[in-house]
Amino acid sequence: MFKKILVANRGEIACRVMRTAKAMGIKTVAVYSDADVRSPHVLMADESVRLGPAPAAESYLKAELILLAAKETGADCIHPGYGFLSERESFARACAEAGVAFVGPPPAAIAAMGDKIESKKLAKAAGVNVVPGYLGEIADTDEAVRIAGDIGYPVMMKASAGGGGKGMRLAYGEQDVREGFEATKREGLASFGDDRVFIEKFIESPRHIEIQLIGDQHGNIVYLNERECSIQRRHQKVVEEAPSPFVTPKMRKAMGEQAVALARAVGYYSAGTVELIVSGADTTGEGFYFLEMNTRLQVEHPVTEEITGLDLVELMIRVAAGEPLGFAQDAVKLNGWAIENRVYAEDPYRGFLPSIGRLVRYNPPETSPLPLAGGGAEEPRVRVDDGVREGGEVSMFYDPMIAKLITWAPTRDGAVAAQIAALDAFELEGPGNNIDFLSAIMQHPRFQSGALTTGFIAEEYPDGFHGAPADAALLTTLAAVAAFAATAEADRARRIDGQLGRRLRPPADWVVTIGGTDHDVCVSTDGISVDGEELDLSLEYTPGDRMVMVEGDEHLTIRIAKARAGFRLTTRGASHVARVLPARVAPYAAHLIEKVAPDLSKFLICPMPGLLVRLDVAAGDRVEAGQALAVVEAMKMENILRAEKTGVVKSVSAAAGDSLAVDQVILELE
Repeated sequence: MFKKILVANRGEIACRVMRTAKAMGIKTVAVYSDADVRSPHVLMADESVRLGPAPAAESYLKAELILLAAKETGADCIHPGYGFLSERESFARACAEAGVAFVGPPPAAIAAMGDKIESKKLAKAAGVNVVPGYLGEIADTDEAVRIAGDIGYPVMMKASAGGGGKGMRLAYGEQDVREGFEATKREGLASFGDDRVFIEKFIESPRHIEIQLIGDQHGNIVYLNERECSIQRRHQKVVEEAPSPFVTPKMRKAMGEQAVALARAVGYYSAGTVELIVSGADTTGEGFYFLEMNTRLQVEHPVTEEITGLDLVELMIRVAAGEPLGFAQDAVKLNGWAIENRVYAEDPYRGFLPSIGRLVRYNPPETSPLPLAGGGAEEPRVRVDDGVREGGEVSMFYDPMIAKLITWAPTRDGAVAAQIAALDAFELEGPGNNIDFLSAIMQHPRFQSGALTTGFIAEEYPDGFHGAPADAALLTTLAAVAAFAATAEADRARRIDGQLGRRLRPPADWVVTIGGTDHDVCVSTDGISVDGEELDLSLEYTPGDRMVMVEGDEHLTIRIAKARAGFRLTTRGASHVARVLPARVAPYAAHLIEKVAPDLSKFLICPMPGLLVRLDVAAGDRVEAGQALAVVEAMKMENILRAEKTGVVKSVSAAAGDSLAVDQVILELE
């Protein structure tokens, strides 16, 4: 077995690998950029080596620096994590030449599956179903338009070496191809060093289902059931679960056997994932097609671990050391249900724009002691995989994922309920985050029914996200909590020493305005009533508390923060501002004048910190509403900024190549 492992990655996956390595008695080495010098993965490791400046291209993507770090520290193996370098055949070969074991598949398999065009040809030859499309090289945009028309819209344009949702564009017509083809090429070149693009038919009502594989160097390959990854935004996975609510045992077997056949055809070993696009309209279970094979560990691997009881990182390390798997296909378990939500630094209330900054508060929900227990326990359990800490920075240089929240339960309904409760208890302040949005998905009737497609988010939130809807019962409970907290605050205020006159009793009667509705709330020693109805609630609040636990018809965890004239209450996928006024004061609120927001539609404002890659207009140009004006790159993704209205460009305040701050003006219309 290895003595020392270098983890060629950062963040939560680096921490994840190190936890398993330490449990196996293997010493660990971290590598880091200047942006990560005090990150948890660096502090967790036995040794650490600086690679270079913050940009990944100058640090984590430099194979020669990682190999040098391995040599300097005496590491005898390298784990690539999710694959800053894992899909680069040259790096795996360089490890072999340097006498350092690569914890991953053989170089030939990486090369065969890393090229999406060639991998589809290999899959077809191995008897795997493939999506109709054009796999040759495409010279320019005009040729792309012709090919897309021949295949038939809608089509998907993909960078050949792409992955992780990057270098992908969906086109419903010629204009989409003309706008997106060059952007897809640029993203492929910037992220993967390869600007080749292929085009394939887009399967409508599609489900994204993948098969997890593990193989050893002795010819043993097994599939570890499937994962459903259909909840995506901009082709980036958001929610994953195992097993899939759509897959039958017969379908699972067919998918698994095709995935194993493909892996065997390229001499594959280690962990890998065969990704499939599945027609949700095909109830026969035969409408599944090969998309790609990821020759690395996937972000969503914990849900597979939770239902099988296997530690995939440990298996990868043992396979790299030459050990056999020690089990066959019939020994693979499927126990219970697991769901993973990706907590991102993005603001769903502002169109999911990337967000950066300091984690002013980071307090994830309490986790179970044995996240890889592998069955037996009937109580739901919670697992958090992260690589951040309170006070740390979410940087513009890397992926916006902050943490992964995983829940397991004997049933899918139980795993969903555990997710909702855990998200309510997740404290995260500083950068914008998608916790409310994740909770809204978990509560959505369509999600709970299992009727998923990759278009779920676009279809269910066509006008953006504005918080999960709250029913009357929840708003009533929140009104009661707000009034109870206001009473506690008033009681504390009256006890301050040195006040003139006698101490006043706190108000008992309040008017709480929430969701545009006024509620008459009475707080007394006998209990709480809202609009004349007594509520059967049990709760505690002390001024300064950040959480309120409410027990009534259902258990609620509510994040509470003081706001002007009241409180901000966050639970069940939405934040609600409750204005709380004493009953004798509330009538005067009707006389307050509403402040009108200024009209900013004449400005093109940068919605996020990023790099202005392209500016398509100049002063004096006439633009139409919806016209693409600029492209801003943030967190490795290109974002097209469009005109809100028709007008003439009055002035331009930025140029291509500029680094822009959030809300910085790019140009003004007249």
